[in-house]
Amino acid sequence: MTVAKFGHVSASQWAEAMGERAAEALPLEEIPLPRRATAGSAGYDFVAPAETVVPAGGSALICTGIRAEMEPGWVLMLFPRSSLGFKTGIRLANSVGIIDSDYAFAKNEGHIMVKLRNPSGQEVTIGRGERFCQGVFLPYGTAEEDSDFAERSGGFGSTGK
Repeated sequence: MTVAKFGHVSASQWAEAMGERAAEALPLEEIPLPRRATAGSAGYDFVAPAETVVPAGGSALICTGIRAEMEPGWVLMLFPRSSLGFKTGIRLANSVGIIDSDYAFAKNEGHIMVKLRNPSGQEVTIGRGERFCQGVFLPYGTAEEDSDFAERSGGFGSTGK
């Protein structure tokens, strides 16, 4: 069952998000869209468009250049690739990234950005083009009491505190 479509953000969104790092990153059109490695894989692998160093005890943000349009009632959940987490201890700063079905229409075009945290005592380098996280599409339900909804305007924390 197909529930979503990946695409790239616009060149202007990419340039705004990357800033000075744009020159060292893969060109937007060369960033591979997330894909599953095998027919039995649940997760769609995301690649790092630029080399990113996650300092020991610190964090780093990876702008993926990717957006996902999905059917209502579905969510894209992001996790570190199991090999990366197992070998280095790297994890997502918010444990699991939640990409809502209406995020694709936010002011930032639904640009998926992943913040990694490194709890270890050694810096970890994510290479340009390296698969570093995976996204899994899952259905979600709603409560009977749902009725008052805010309009999405942006990304992290944009729907209220």
